[in-house]
Amino acid sequence: MKEICLEVEIAGLKFRNPVIPAAGPPVRDGNALLRCAKGGAGALVTKTISTKPADVPRPCMAKTKTGFLNTELWSELPPEQWIEKEYAIARKAKLPLIISLGYTAEQIAELAPKVKKFADALELSTHYLGSDTKPMEEAIKAAKETNLPVIIKLSPNVPDIKAFALAAVNAGADAITAVNSFGPCFGIDIERAVPYMGSREFYGWLSGNAIKPIALRCVYDIARTVKVPIIGVGGVESGADAIEFIMAGASAVGVCTAAIVYGPKIFGKIAGEMAEFMARKGYTSIDEMRGLAIKNAQKLEFRTYPVPPKIDEEKCIGCGLCAMSCPYQAISIVDKLAKVDIEKCFGCGLCLTRCREVGVNAISM
Repeated sequence: MKEICLEVEIAGLKFRNPVIPAAGPPVRDGNALLRCAKGGAGALVTKTISTKPADVPRPCMAKTKTGFLNTELWSELPPEQWIEKEYAIARKAKLPLIISLGYTAEQIAELAPKVKKFADALELSTHYLGSDTKPMEEAIKAAKETNLPVIIKLSPNVPDIKAFALAAVNAGADAITAVNSFGPCFGIDIERAVPYMGSREFYGWLSGNAIKPIALRCVYDIARTVKVPIIGVGGVESGADAIEFIMAGASAVGVCTAAIVYGPKIFGKIAGEMAEFMARKGYTSIDEMRGLAIKNAQKLEFRTYPVPPKIDEEKCIGCGLCAMSCPYQAISIVDKLAKVDIEKCFGCGLCLTRCREVGVNAISM
């Protein structure tokens, strides 16, 4: 069996695997960062600091059916505490340490020199940008004064993420993290008949698996626009999720919500599932998978006519999930096997994904 290598290199930094924390509560201080390292993270990203500690509205987190709402801001700890204590603790993990800073060029210029001795790279948050790329460009230029690698974290709320990615690289960014949480959004606790979040408008920001298709699209667009490494963030909670981001063009993935919900062991779990997938499919490195979906999409034919799915009767277990979900009543279960009526089939592809949900893979397109 060929040896599988999970190591990746981003902006000159070598990660032991491509699964790292994204800035947020799981990396709220030095000891939390050490727990992420022990849990299997390939490198470390700190919670974002600014020139003043954040005054976070409470309640600030809620698990929803398909995702996660939060009113989290930057670190509630003063920057002095990070500089005097927390970064030194995090360095004990002996992993690449990416220090997250926010938000304006003036704030970056003040903070970056103070954290430089602890950082292997800087990540800059741009969660509050509108449509103007100039504040981001100015922040990147301020961070580059340290001569450290600079990673810019982009928001899915910008009108054209490709334009932001191009502007970031032209300003000197060495890598891109995509994306931050999406919003504003809203949720209600029906048992108490009140909103979940404690912000002034009771809005929150959406993260977790609910935003994965948005984040994937952003990574896919960025990877086709610029040539710097990308860290994909948004809904990664399994090895399969991580593989999707890699195939969309990412070099690594960031995990925040899943680390809140499942704890810091999730990093090693995701990396292990990636290795299992690679062994099953014959991949030996992350590089072999990176951008595969981009390359293969170019070979696909755009069509508007149906191509019926094929059923592997040796794999089919007759669970009926495909038949129950078919909007065209084109699938039925006969003698405990799925059968397709090609006259009715619209070729929508839904049955393929439903079959995947139960891990059977009896349907192919």
